[in-house]
Amino acid sequence: MSVVTIGESLGLLVASRLGRLELVPSMELGFGGAESNVAIGLARLGVPVTWMGRLGDDALGRLIQRQLRAEGVQVSAACDSSAPTALMLKARPTAGASAITYYRAGSAGSRLERGDLDLSLIRSSKVLHLTGITAALSQSARGSLDAAIDAAREAGATISFDVNHRSRLWSNDQAGPAYRALAARVDVVFAGEDEAELLTGEHDPQAQADAIAAMGPTQTVVKRGERGAIGFAGSERLEVPAFNVQAIDTVGAGDAFVAGYLAELIAGAPLRQRLLTAAACGAIACTAPGDWEAAPDRGAIARFLGAEDPVQR
Repeated sequence: MSVVTIGESLGLLVASRLGRLELVPSMELGFGGAESNVAIGLARLGVPVTWMGRLGDDALGRLIQRQLRAEGVQVSAACDSSAPTALMLKARPTAGASAITYYRAGSAGSRLERGDLDLSLIRSSKVLHLTGITAALSQSARGSLDAAIDAAREAGATISFDVNHRSRLWSNDQAGPAYRALAARVDVVFAGEDEAELLTGEHDPQAQADAIAAMGPTQTVVKRGERGAIGFAGSERLEVPAFNVQAIDTVGAGDAFVAGYLAELIAGAPLRQRLLTAAACGAIACTAPGDWEAAPDRGAIARFLGAEDPVQR
């Protein structure tokens, strides 16, 4: 297995039309979650991938497993008969905007623990991908990340960490030390500008990358939204401006970006290509509704890029 992702997947109800949620007559059922979004993005790019987590013994849990497998993602999920699969509601107040409400307190995903993980599968992977969301869910979930990192480190796998800060789950003061502890144990760090500042206390992207590198990671990617991204690997620094697309739904764009980067990392591509593919994946993911539905395959990326090369040195 090339990649293992670990985290929470949630059922998703999406408003069928624009407007205040209480005035929307119907909603569509689906699912989402940062780590499973990345898994789907990787599978579409031809990378063998497994998603690990904990789901309720309920319809939402079964839906998530079925949909992930339909997308070519292997599933290694503990079944919790005493806690429900978490749920999120996505309203669309205006065109291009989303408002998300989470119902995850006491959920199966928040009860993830070390015993839920297939450590042998992690040891056989090339890349382990984690996010700060799992660390925020509970102490037992945070302990599962430590166990996964231990297993991956023993086997010499590359460990990827997307900060993915969720202020509704914990405060900056609580999150910062936990993120720094995780960053010190991984090889690749993805962070938005605000997240990189939370992690390092620095404002300048170069200073942020230097501070993260001092913690231990060999690669840092600062995601800057509409201003693109900057990648750092050793002494190399490359900047990719954002592609100009008509954004329909930006939820999941960062996960698609990560999937593109990791797919190229596994393929042995240089930093330049890793960032280019990542930026294309993130842009394409914004062009249709859904958390993962618009994640591209290789053909879609090639058509999108054409002969254009937006990398700036």
